[in-house]
Amino acid sequence: SCRLLFLLLHLLFLFFFSRCQFDTCRWEAGSGWKDSACQPPPTNMKEAMQIRVDPPGVTCGNPPERFCTLENPYLCSDECDASSPDLSHPPQLMGDRERGGLITYWQTVTWSNYPEPLLANITLSWNKSLEVVDDLVVSFEYGRPTSMVLEKSMDKGLTWQPYQFYADDCMETFGMPPKRVSELAPSNVTRVICTEQYSRWVGAKEEKTVVFEVGARLRVFAGPKLLNMDALYTRLQSSKALRDFFTFTNLRLRLLRPALGGTYVQRDNLLKYFYAISNIDVPARCKCNLHASRCALRDATLMCDCEHNTSGQDCQRCGAAFDSRNWMPGSFLPLPSGTANACMSGDSASAGVERTSQVVPPLNTSGVGPSLDVSGPTVPSVTRATSNINTDSQVFISDPVTPPPDKTDFCECSGHSNRCSFMDFLNVVTCVSCKHNTRGHRCQHCRLGYYRNDNLPLDHQDICVECDCDVAGSRSRQCATSGACQCREGTTGRRCDQCLPGYTWREGSSAKVCDEATPCQNGGTCVDFLRCECPDKFSGICRRERTSRLGVVAPLPRPPPRIGCSDTAGLGAGAPRGPAGSR
Repeated sequence: SCRLLFLLLHLLFLFFFSRCQFDTCRWEAGSGWKDSACQPPPTNMKEAMQIRVDPPGVTCGNPPERFCTLENPYLCSDECDASSPDLSHPPQLMGDRERGGLITYWQTVTWSNYPEPLLANITLSWNKSLEVVDDLVVSFEYGRPTSMVLEKSMDKGLTWQPYQFYADDCMETFGMPPKRVSELAPSNVTRVICTEQYSRWVGAKEEKTVVFEVGARLRVFAGPKLLNMDALYTRLQSSKALRDFFTFTNLRLRLLRPALGGTYVQRDNLLKYFYAISNIDVPARCKCNLHASRCALRDATLMCDCEHNTSGQDCQRCGAAFDSRNWMPGSFLPLPSGTANACMSGDSASAGVERTSQVVPPLNTSGVGPSLDVSGPTVPSVTRATSNINTDSQVFISDPVTPPPDKTDFCECSGHSNRCSFMDFLNVVTCVSCKHNTRGHRCQHCRLGYYRNDNLPLDHQDICVECDCDVAGSRSRQCATSGACQCREGTTGRRCDQCLPGYTWREGSSAKVCDEATPCQNGGTCVDFLRCECPDKFSGICRRERTSRLGVVAPLPRPPPRIGCSDTAGLGAGAPRGPAGSR
């Protein structure tokens, strides 16, 4: 009954989401036709997906082996044998159409090599940009994984990014606090979260599905019953980050730890631990940049049936002879029919032909089209890659899982802060209140007046060392990344607290008066290089005082004040600071 209710809700959602709006690229307007934004209808893309499983040999049956279930752990009479059609469980069974109530499923080998982890990657490929429109649902047999990650690629598998983390204990497994999609707000609806909702043991028969919740995210904008679709389309048009969040070319399931039956691993019976998937539903539509209302499978490749004089797999460029204006995606605005932004021919442009569709640039001209629907391709042959395994998958599966920033709740601040702020308009996370004299959006830099200690890891509390530049000997309190201060003339050392050859230290703004190179004259005595004790009628460096025309005694000009190291003949390198070598 729960399964039937889910299907009914799923159909109801697709009905609302695909109804009428943007389902045609041209419509009759008075005496002519008007171009409008359009997109293909949604469908279940499992019919067109290609499935690959890594690493090689993770599928059970070669060699044949017995297995049991968590609910009957000591009745190990079931067998997996790849050579037998009735006993084999190949990857294709994750995407087949089950008929007559018979459940078919893909299954892995058992966890016989425990404590080595039982890892598996399932890569789903379409070789085409798609837009997810409803919940992704993966149905497991014999228990849902204790931990797994759903990932997506937007460049046909070249790079990957997390979509969602799943674990029975998010904090212990991924270092992320658990969260539900229902807790998200419009400002952070694209947040990558970790959920415990689909990983805790409640029985293999009672709960089989693991869900990536798309509908709940859309309802944040369109309302609980999806009645305010205008608000959703307006938000999609204005936010490239939101459009990109629902866009993918490939999906990947990383299975990290099988179901344990609500207890610890029992080493005496490892035949009950494995993964088994019977179905994967991917409700989506072809992404055609609002330039097509149909998408078809041609030569095993999904292609948009492009309108508006556009061409390409995603209608991502102008067709031949229609390149007089730069290509642009269609726009959802103005509602209800949007703007086609059709390509124009050079003849039409030079002749001043006015098209019925007004050219309205989208709010984001990145070339990435809008948001959520799928096209209806015919059923292709689902293939399993048995050779040319992507080495990236094998490397990825062996690496530990490191989750990305989880916006507010999971802050990637290099261990120097546990607070961060999500700036929605930039789609950027920045750390707040960085400690240990750090700064930067990830607390990865040192504050001004500090430099990084390269001998310590970035998350060490003593990573940033104070420059401590000498006030008298340096030009600034700030230093280079090496810690070297900017020294005044005559000073040296990391802190600019030593003198170069030919210089001696002067405190503060004291002026150099006398030394061996500039001795006091007329029998005067040099006192601490700062003054001369002179006979009567002599001053300065003991020269005779001069009298002005007004009869006022005018002292001889004194040399300008010097700070730090002052010229002193005869002193060697590294001369001590102060008269006695200390300040």
